[in-house]
Amino acid sequence: MYSYENYYKVKDEIEKRRLRAREEADARADELRALSPKIREIDEELSGTSMLLFKTACNGGNLSSIKERNKKLVAARRAEIVRLGYPEDYTDVKYFCKACSDTGYIDGTKLCSCLRKELIRATIQSSGIGDLIETQSFDNFDLECYNDNPEVYEKMKANLSIAKAYAQSFSKSSGNLLLTGKTGTGKTHISTAIAREVIHKGYDVLYDSIHNILSEFEADKFSPPYSRSEPESSKYLECDLLIIDDLGTEFSTQFTVACIYNLINTRLNKGLSTIISTNLDSQSLADKYEGRILSRLLSKGTKVLSFVGKDKRIFR
Repeated sequence: MYSYENYYKVKDEIEKRRLRAREEADARADELRALSPKIREIDEELSGTSMLLFKTACNGGNLSSIKERNKKLVAARRAEIVRLGYPEDYTDVKYFCKACSDTGYIDGTKLCSCLRKELIRATIQSSGIGDLIETQSFDNFDLECYNDNPEVYEKMKANLSIAKAYAQSFSKSSGNLLLTGKTGTGKTHISTAIAREVIHKGYDVLYDSIHNILSEFEADKFSPPYSRSEPESSKYLECDLLIIDDLGTEFSTQFTVACIYNLINTRLNKGLSTIISTNLDSQSLADKYEGRILSRLLSKGTKVLSFVGKDKRIFR
Protein backbone atom coordinates (compact mmCIF):
# COMPACT_ATOMS: atom_id res chain seq x y z
CA MET A 1 0.00 0.00 0.00
CA TYR A 2 1.11 3.64 0.38
CA SER A 3 4.86 3.82 1.03
CA TYR A 4 6.02 4.62 4.57
CA GLU A 5 7.95 7.59 3.22
CA ASN A 6 4.87 9.15 1.63
CA TYR A 7 2.66 8.30 4.61
CA TYR A 8 4.91 9.95 7.20
CA LYS A 9 5.56 12.95 4.96
CA VAL A 10 1.83 13.55 4.44
CA LYS A 11 1.00 12.82 8.10
CA ASP A 12 3.61 15.38 9.15
CA GLU A 13 2.09 17.98 6.81
CA ILE A 14 -1.39 17.36 8.25
CA GLU A 15 -0.07 17.60 11.81
CA LYS A 16 1.60 20.91 10.98
CA ARG A 17 -1.71 22.08 9.51
CA ARG A 18 -3.45 21.12 12.77
CA LEU A 19 -0.89 22.95 14.91
CA ARG A 20 -1.09 26.01 12.66
CA ALA A 21 -4.89 26.13 13.05
CA ARG A 22 -4.55 26.00 16.84
CA GLU A 23 -1.85 28.68 16.89
CA GLU A 24 -4.02 30.96 14.76
CA ALA A 25 -6.98 30.41 17.12
CA ASP A 26 -4.76 31.23 20.12
CA ALA A 27 -3.60 34.42 18.39
CA ARG A 28 -7.21 35.49 17.80
CA ALA A 29 -8.02 34.77 21.45
CA ASP A 30 -5.03 36.86 22.59
CA GLU A 31 -6.25 39.67 20.34
CA LEU A 32 -9.69 39.71 22.01
CA ARG A 33 -8.30 39.37 25.53
CA ALA A 34 -6.26 42.50 24.85
CA LEU A 35 -9.43 44.32 23.78
CA SER A 36 -11.79 43.08 26.48
CA PRO A 37 -11.10 42.68 30.23
CA LYS A 38 -14.35 40.70 30.44
CA ILE A 39 -13.11 38.04 27.97
CA ARG A 40 -9.81 37.91 29.84
CA GLU A 41 -11.65 37.28 33.13
CA ILE A 42 -13.91 34.63 31.60
CA ASP A 43 -10.93 32.81 30.06
CA GLU A 44 -9.14 32.78 33.39
CA GLU A 45 -12.20 31.34 35.12
CA LEU A 46 -12.74 28.76 32.38
CA SER A 47 -9.13 27.68 32.74
CA GLY A 48 -9.68 27.19 36.46
CA THR A 49 -12.91 25.25 36.08
CA SER A 50 -11.25 22.87 33.61
CA MET A 51 -8.86 21.78 36.37
CA LEU A 52 -11.76 21.69 38.85
CA LEU A 53 -13.69 19.38 36.49
CA PHE A 54 -10.72 17.04 36.28
CA LYS A 55 -10.19 16.87 40.07
CA THR A 56 -13.90 16.44 40.78
CA ALA A 57 -14.18 13.63 38.22
CA CYS A 58 -11.15 11.87 39.72
CA ASN A 59 -12.74 12.06 43.18
CA GLY A 60 -16.11 10.85 41.95
CA GLY A 61 -17.84 14.14 42.70
CA ASN A 62 -20.90 15.72 41.07
CA LEU A 63 -19.98 17.57 37.86
CA SER A 64 -23.37 19.02 36.95
CA SER A 65 -22.99 22.39 38.71
CA ILE A 66 -19.51 22.93 37.31
CA LYS A 67 -20.67 22.06 33.78
CA GLU A 68 -23.62 24.43 34.12
CA ARG A 69 -21.31 27.23 35.23
CA ASN A 70 -18.99 26.53 32.26
CA LYS A 71 -21.94 26.63 29.88
CA LYS A 72 -22.95 30.08 31.15
CA LEU A 73 -19.36 31.35 30.91
CA VAL A 74 -19.05 30.17 27.30
CA ALA A 75 -22.37 31.85 26.41
CA ALA A 76 -21.26 35.10 28.06
CA ARG A 77 -17.94 34.93 26.25
CA ARG A 78 -19.60 34.52 22.85
CA ALA A 79 -21.96 37.40 23.59
CA GLU A 80 -19.00 39.64 24.43
CA ILE A 81 -17.23 38.63 21.21
CA VAL A 82 -20.32 39.61 19.19
CA ARG A 83 -20.57 42.91 21.13
CA LEU A 84 -17.00 43.67 20.01
CA GLY A 85 -18.10 43.22 16.39
CA TYR A 86 -16.63 39.77 15.72
CA PRO A 87 -18.33 36.47 14.76
CA GLU A 88 -19.14 34.48 17.90
CA ASP A 89 -16.88 31.63 16.75
CA TYR A 90 -13.97 34.00 16.07
CA THR A 91 -11.63 32.27 18.51
CA ASP A 92 -12.68 28.71 17.63
CA VAL A 93 -10.05 26.52 15.98
CA LYS A 94 -10.66 26.60 12.20
CA TYR A 95 -9.44 23.20 11.07
CA PHE A 96 -8.82 22.66 7.35
CA CYS A 97 -10.81 19.42 7.53
CA LYS A 98 -13.81 19.60 9.84
CA ALA A 99 -14.48 15.87 9.53
CA CYS A 100 -11.25 14.79 11.28
CA SER A 101 -10.06 18.07 12.88
CA ASP A 102 -6.83 17.70 10.88
CA THR A 103 -5.85 14.40 12.49
CA GLY A 104 -6.24 12.38 9.28
CA TYR A 105 -8.56 9.86 10.94
CA ILE A 106 -12.26 9.65 11.75
CA ASP A 107 -12.87 8.36 15.30
CA GLY A 108 -9.15 7.70 15.58
CA THR A 109 -9.19 4.64 13.32
CA LYS A 110 -10.85 5.29 9.94
CA LEU A 111 -8.72 6.96 7.27
CA CYS A 112 -10.22 10.38 6.52
CA SER A 113 -10.83 11.36 2.91
CA CYS A 114 -8.48 14.34 3.35
CA LEU A 115 -5.56 12.07 4.29
CA ARG A 116 -6.38 9.64 1.48
CA LYS A 117 -6.45 12.51 -1.03
CA GLU A 118 -3.06 13.80 0.13
CA LEU A 119 -1.58 10.29 0.04
CA ILE A 120 -2.76 9.86 -3.55
CA ARG A 121 -1.27 13.23 -4.48
CA ALA A 122 2.06 12.35 -2.83
CA THR A 123 2.14 8.93 -4.51
CA ILE A 124 1.50 10.50 -7.91
CA GLN A 125 4.32 12.98 -7.34
CA SER A 126 6.77 10.27 -6.29
CA SER A 127 5.68 7.77 -8.96
CA GLY A 128 7.75 9.34 -11.73
CA ILE A 129 4.75 10.12 -13.96
CA GLY A 130 3.02 12.90 -12.06
CA ASP A 131 2.51 15.14 -15.10
CA LEU A 132 1.42 12.34 -17.44
CA ILE A 133 -1.20 11.09 -14.97
CA GLU A 134 -2.96 14.44 -15.27
CA THR A 135 -3.41 14.02 -19.03
CA GLN A 136 -3.39 10.29 -19.83
CA SER A 137 -6.11 7.90 -18.74
CA PHE A 138 -8.19 5.04 -20.09
CA ASP A 139 -10.95 7.52 -20.91
CA ASN A 140 -8.84 9.49 -23.39
CA PHE A 141 -7.02 6.57 -25.00
CA ASP A 142 -8.21 7.20 -28.56
CA LEU A 143 -8.93 3.97 -30.43
CA GLU A 144 -10.02 6.03 -33.43
CA CYS A 145 -6.33 6.47 -34.26
CA TYR A 146 -6.34 2.84 -35.40
CA ASN A 147 -9.55 2.98 -37.44
CA ASP A 148 -7.75 2.87 -40.79
CA ASN A 149 -6.88 -0.79 -40.20
CA PRO A 150 -9.62 -3.07 -38.77
CA GLU A 151 -7.13 -5.73 -37.68
CA VAL A 152 -4.99 -3.19 -35.83
CA TYR A 153 -8.11 -1.62 -34.32
CA GLU A 154 -9.31 -4.93 -32.87
CA LYS A 155 -5.85 -5.70 -31.52
CA MET A 156 -5.57 -2.35 -29.73
CA LYS A 157 -9.15 -2.60 -28.48
CA ALA A 158 -8.26 -5.96 -26.90
CA ASN A 159 -5.11 -4.46 -25.34
CA LEU A 160 -7.16 -1.64 -23.83
CA SER A 161 -9.67 -4.11 -22.40
CA ILE A 162 -6.95 -6.28 -20.83
CA ALA A 163 -5.19 -3.23 -19.35
CA LYS A 164 -8.44 -1.91 -17.85
CA ALA A 165 -9.23 -5.29 -16.28
CA TYR A 166 -5.68 -5.49 -14.89
CA ALA A 167 -5.96 -2.06 -13.26
CA GLN A 168 -9.48 -2.55 -11.92
CA SER A 169 -8.69 -5.88 -10.23
CA PHE A 170 -5.12 -5.00 -9.23
CA SER A 171 -3.47 -6.54 -6.21
CA LYS A 172 0.22 -6.91 -5.33
CA SER A 173 0.14 -10.37 -6.89
CA SER A 174 -1.70 -9.46 -10.11
CA GLY A 175 1.18 -10.72 -12.20
CA ASN A 176 3.21 -9.00 -14.89
CA LEU A 177 2.47 -7.30 -18.19
CA LEU A 178 4.95 -7.10 -21.05
CA LEU A 179 4.10 -4.33 -23.51
CA THR A 180 5.89 -4.64 -26.83
CA GLY A 181 5.74 -2.47 -29.93
CA LYS A 182 7.28 0.43 -31.79
CA THR A 183 7.56 3.95 -30.43
CA GLY A 184 4.32 5.95 -30.34
CA THR A 185 1.87 3.05 -30.45
CA GLY A 186 0.35 3.76 -27.02
CA LYS A 187 2.48 1.79 -24.54
CA THR A 188 3.25 4.79 -22.33
CA HIS A 189 -0.37 5.97 -22.36
CA ILE A 190 -1.64 2.55 -21.29
CA SER A 191 1.07 2.24 -18.62
CA THR A 192 0.17 5.67 -17.26
CA ALA A 193 -3.55 4.86 -17.25
CA ILE A 194 -2.88 1.67 -15.27
CA ALA A 195 -0.68 3.58 -12.82
CA ARG A 196 -3.41 6.19 -12.35
CA GLU A 197 -6.01 3.58 -11.44
CA VAL A 198 -3.69 1.57 -9.19
CA ILE A 199 -2.49 4.64 -7.26
CA HIS A 200 -6.10 5.66 -6.59
CA LYS A 201 -6.65 2.19 -5.13
CA GLY A 202 -3.99 3.01 -2.53
CA TYR A 203 -0.98 1.14 -3.92
CA ASP A 204 2.59 2.36 -4.16
CA VAL A 205 3.58 2.72 -7.83
CA LEU A 206 6.92 3.60 -9.41
CA TYR A 207 7.43 4.37 -13.10
CA ASP A 208 10.96 4.80 -14.44
CA SER A 209 13.12 4.13 -17.47
CA ILE A 210 15.53 1.23 -17.46
CA HIS A 211 18.37 3.77 -17.78
CA ASN A 212 17.41 5.58 -14.56
CA ILE A 213 16.85 2.32 -12.71
CA LEU A 214 20.28 0.99 -13.68
CA SER A 215 21.86 4.33 -12.74
CA GLU A 216 20.37 4.04 -9.25
CA PHE A 217 21.74 0.51 -8.83
CA GLU A 218 25.13 1.68 -10.07
CA ALA A 219 25.17 4.66 -7.68
CA ASP A 220 24.37 2.37 -4.77
CA LYS A 221 27.05 -0.12 -5.79
CA PHE A 222 29.79 2.51 -5.84
CA SER A 223 28.60 4.72 -2.97
CA PRO A 224 30.79 4.81 0.18
CA PRO A 225 29.92 2.18 2.81
CA TYR A 226 27.35 3.33 5.39
CA SER A 227 26.74 6.54 3.39
CA ARG A 228 22.97 6.01 3.58
CA SER A 229 20.61 3.98 5.73
CA GLU A 230 18.96 2.25 2.79
CA PRO A 231 20.02 2.00 -0.87
CA GLU A 232 17.99 4.24 -3.19
CA SER A 233 17.53 1.30 -5.56
CA SER A 234 15.64 -0.70 -2.92
CA LYS A 235 12.46 1.20 -3.82
CA TYR A 236 12.37 -0.69 -7.14
CA LEU A 237 12.45 -4.01 -5.29
CA GLU A 238 9.71 -3.13 -2.82
CA CYS A 239 6.99 -1.01 -4.49
CA ASP A 240 3.62 -2.65 -5.13
CA LEU A 241 3.80 -1.99 -8.87
CA LEU A 242 6.94 -1.18 -10.84
CA ILE A 243 6.60 0.08 -14.41
CA ILE A 244 9.86 -0.23 -16.37
CA ASP A 245 10.03 1.83 -19.54
CA ASP A 246 12.33 1.35 -22.54
CA LEU A 247 13.72 -2.06 -21.63
CA GLY A 248 16.18 -3.06 -24.32
CA THR A 249 17.62 0.40 -24.95
CA GLU A 250 20.27 -0.01 -22.24
CA PHE A 251 23.89 -0.82 -23.10
CA SER A 252 24.51 -4.44 -22.15
CA THR A 253 27.35 -5.12 -19.73
CA GLN A 254 27.92 -7.79 -17.13
CA PHE A 255 26.70 -5.30 -14.52
CA THR A 256 23.48 -4.28 -16.32
CA VAL A 257 22.59 -7.89 -17.10
CA ALA A 258 23.06 -8.83 -13.44
CA CYS A 259 20.96 -5.86 -12.30
CA ILE A 260 18.08 -6.62 -14.66
CA TYR A 261 18.08 -10.28 -13.64
CA ASN A 262 18.18 -9.39 -9.93
CA LEU A 263 15.40 -6.81 -10.29
CA ILE A 264 12.97 -9.02 -12.19
CA ASN A 265 13.80 -12.17 -10.23
CA THR A 266 13.51 -10.49 -6.83
CA ARG A 267 10.12 -9.03 -7.66
CA LEU A 268 8.92 -12.41 -8.96
CA ASN A 269 10.09 -14.13 -5.77
CA LYS A 270 8.30 -11.51 -3.66
CA GLY A 271 5.15 -11.92 -5.72
CA LEU A 272 5.17 -8.25 -6.70
CA SER A 273 3.71 -7.02 -9.98
CA THR A 274 5.75 -5.46 -12.77
CA ILE A 275 4.85 -3.86 -16.10
CA ILE A 276 7.65 -3.79 -18.67
CA SER A 277 7.52 -1.68 -21.80
CA THR A 278 9.89 -2.32 -24.69
CA ASN A 279 10.28 -1.36 -28.36
CA LEU A 280 11.73 -4.81 -29.07
CA ASP A 281 9.69 -7.62 -30.56
CA SER A 282 9.86 -11.19 -29.23
CA GLN A 283 12.74 -12.19 -31.51
CA SER A 284 14.78 -9.10 -30.62
CA LEU A 285 14.19 -9.77 -26.92
CA ALA A 286 15.42 -13.33 -27.36
CA ASP A 287 18.49 -12.10 -29.21
CA LYS A 288 19.36 -9.48 -26.57
CA TYR A 289 18.74 -11.34 -23.31
CA GLU A 290 20.09 -14.62 -22.06
CA GLY A 291 17.73 -17.46 -21.27
CA ARG A 292 17.38 -16.88 -17.53
CA ILE A 293 16.29 -13.23 -18.04
CA LEU A 294 14.01 -14.08 -20.96
CA SER A 295 12.34 -16.87 -18.98
CA ARG A 296 11.54 -14.38 -16.21
CA LEU A 297 10.31 -11.74 -18.64
CA LEU A 298 7.92 -14.36 -20.00
CA SER A 299 7.27 -16.11 -16.68
CA LYS A 300 4.06 -17.99 -16.04
CA GLY A 301 1.16 -15.59 -15.70
CA THR A 302 2.80 -12.77 -17.67
CA LYS A 303 0.44 -11.26 -20.25
CA VAL A 304 2.12 -10.02 -23.43
CA LEU A 305 0.39 -7.11 -25.15
CA SER A 306 1.65 -6.34 -28.66
CA PHE A 307 1.10 -2.71 -29.64
CA VAL A 308 0.71 -2.11 -33.36
CA GLY A 309 -0.20 0.68 -35.75
CA LYS A 310 1.29 4.03 -36.72
CA ASP A 311 3.26 6.33 -34.44
CA LYS A 312 0.50 8.38 -32.74
CA ARG A 313 3.02 11.10 -31.87
CA ILE A 314 3.42 11.82 -35.58
CA PHE A 315 -0.05 11.03 -36.90
CA ARG A 316 -2.27 12.99 -34.56
